[in-house]
Amino acid sequence: YISPKILEAKLIQLLYEDVGMGDITSHAIIPKETNVEAVIISKEDAVVAGIEEFIIIANFFDLQFKTNVSDGSKIVKNQIILSFYGDALTILALERTILNLMSRMSGIATITNKLITKLHNLKVNTRIAATRKTAPGLNYFDKKAVLIGGGDTHRMNLADMVLIKDNHIAIAGNIQNAIDSVKKRSSFSKKIEVEVTNFDEMLYAAKAGVDIIMLDNFTPAKIKKAITILKKEGYRENILIEASGGITQKNYLEYASTQVDIVSMGILTHNVKSIDLTLEIKKRNEKNSYKY
Repeated sequence: YISPKILEAKLIQLLYEDVGMGDITSHAIIPKETNVEAVIISKEDAVVAGIEEFIIIANFFDLQFKTNVSDGSKIVKNQIILSFYGDALTILALERTILNLMSRMSGIATITNKLITKLHNLKVNTRIAATRKTAPGLNYFDKKAVLIGGGDTHRMNLADMVLIKDNHIAIAGNIQNAIDSVKKRSSFSKKIEVEVTNFDEMLYAAKAGVDIIMLDNFTPAKIKKAITILKKEGYRENILIEASGGITQKNYLEYASTQVDIVSMGILTHNVKSIDLTLEIKKRNEKNSYKY
């Protein structure tokens, strides 16, 4: 989680993209100093996310508000998530950005929680992690929503840890050159992960002392064999194993049951089904006549 003031600046930038030079429709219809009460309602069951973001926006624009749930709460269809009161022109200008962000974040938190719950029911301890397949400009919010849903964020950005992938290896010439370069030039404080595509690369990475091995596009059967090899060679206990590539809602349990430590799934953030949220104006009040 980042500082509220930094988060506030990110949110104001998102609002500016939508508001532009002002809401010409609302200004043509609504008199200044008109105050209203509004509520946000969910049209489906979900795990809610984006409450903190709403609070920061509401405080910035001096809106009175009441939240009925917190981030990570399970909500049901037709439930009022929150209510707020203030200047009508301000509320309508904020409406779409608030709904877009909360709908997307809640969608990510909901699918993540669904997958995690099934894992726990099977008593499998494998972590479900996101990838960097996030929407440009929304990386922080997408990853935060995964965390709220019970998942792991994986790398937030390229500086979080070393992750040697196939293109790095192609440019370096081979996996040995890539790992050797990393060990010479990277800080001791950064973990090293290597993406491998076969057993030979996996064993070389293990012998080189990397922290995490990503088995890329391995089938569950191939993953089980890989883990057997690592155990036989005495490396399994010291290395985290991540499965990645081709993992979906339909087959992730099979992957998670192979004894890997992490299953990373791009679908958590790159194919988001937003939760259907709506903002409704409940009533109009005279200025300063309403208090929460």
